[in-house]
Amino acid sequence: MSVSHYSYRYYINKFQLPLTSSTSFHTSVFSSTASSIKVTEEPDTLLQKVSILVKSHDRAVLDSYEFFATMAAKELGITISKVYEPPKEIERLTLLKSVHIFKKHRVQYEMRTHYRCIKLSHLTGCTAQVYLEYIQRNLPEGVAMEVTKIAMEKVPDHILEPMWKDHPIDDKPSQ
Repeated sequence: MSVSHYSYRYYINKFQLPLTSSTSFHTSVFSSTASSIKVTEEPDTLLQKVSILVKSHDRAVLDSYEFFATMAAKELGITISKVYEPPKEIERLTLLKSVHIFKKHRVQYEMRTHYRCIKLSHLTGCTAQVYLEYIQRNLPEGVAMEVTKIAMEKVPDHILEPMWKDHPIDDKPSQ
């Protein structure tokens, strides 16, 4: 079954939409609806580091998922500090071929777990939550994810003030 060049062009042009310019908008619809966005006075948490450890038995799936996760982070403007591959873990299990006899005849099974670690730095809590939810929803089958967050917090006032202001200074030499 061959398609001529002319009919192929017609086939493509048949389904293209006509190009028209539309510049008018109805703003009355937007102003009449109530805003569903809630603004809170609660400050957003700052995260110093977010470490994402992804593990799977299939290395090709991990390569693809790493590309997806780093591309999503770049699109959201998240700073990727490091992406590396920790050494794979190999677990071997040796069993007898026959349950009751022939001890010298054995079968050896091997399970390999590949890891990939993505370290992100200097995030807000809201950005981290959106990013992590997005990449977790698109997690392929047979892949596990472990997330570690390190938050930045304000130093308490009792630690900021020096201790020696409260205690008198002894001029006695130590023994």
